[in-house]
Amino acid sequence: MIRAILLISCPDQKGITAAVTDFVFRHGGNILHAAQHTDAQAGVFFMRIEWDMSGFTVPREGIEGAFQPLALRFRMNWRLHFSDEKTRVAVFVSRHMHCLLDLMSRYQAGQLPNCEISLIVSNHAEVEPFARQWGIEFLHTPVTPEIKVQAEGRQLAGLSAKGVGLVVLARYHQILSGEFIMHFNDRIINIHHSFLPAFVGGNPYAQAYEKGVKIIGATSHYVIADLDQGPIIEQDTVRIDHRHSVQDLIDEGQDLERRVLYRAVRWHLEHKILCYGNKTVILE
Repeated sequence: MIRAILLISCPDQKGITAAVTDFVFRHGGNILHAAQHTDAQAGVFFMRIEWDMSGFTVPREGIEGAFQPLALRFRMNWRLHFSDEKTRVAVFVSRHMHCLLDLMSRYQAGQLPNCEISLIVSNHAEVEPFARQWGIEFLHTPVTPEIKVQAEGRQLAGLSAKGVGLVVLARYHQILSGEFIMHFNDRIINIHHSFLPAFVGGNPYAQAYEKGVKIIGATSHYVIADLDQGPIIEQDTVRIDHRHSVQDLIDEGQDLERRVLYRAVRWHLEHKILCYGNKTVILE
């Protein structure tokens, strides 16, 4: 069964839900899922609607044209997807490979829907044997300040050659340039630890241990040019106490990073995320 998935955001007003569901009904569609949200403060309406294409009287290539008058009437920003379309994914990683290994395990188990992991990119050559084991093309791009522009040029060329639609930074310890990010607006997902207070530098878990923090966490977000300030997709935390060693904090933190990154990537692939301003709406 092929499903159509329509994502909508527009100024809030009466009649949007009725108009959209009537559009599906009038053309013989069977609605499988529908979710909506109104940000009353911003006056913005969000909707995700999914329907069975069996018996739908408008061919898939004609849906955009048929829906356009309705979109213009309500001043909609909208995107249309189909369940049989696969998003090609590239995973960027440095030396910490726990998130990469988790994503690949889930991918091979069929837990990442409608995607093809086409490329693994790293600034460290020791990742290559893992990519070869999985049968995925590997791109080694060492990055230093002197060759950063050339390295990103090679990366972008590799992404373009593979038709990549989503970049996942699975603990990639390099800052992407604004020019790189511009090519993948709202299509780069990052994961990082998040503590209160924030600890920067090479060993945040040791700093957290010394400070005696009670909660550690992880945050996944879309990447924007302003470092670590992109729209947040998912977060999670775990409580710790004086009995936890530094290694305990590392283990707990890495487990959080795996789970939070997986959920963010899955929701993106399932077309459940709408961005507005610097926020996200997750429509289950």
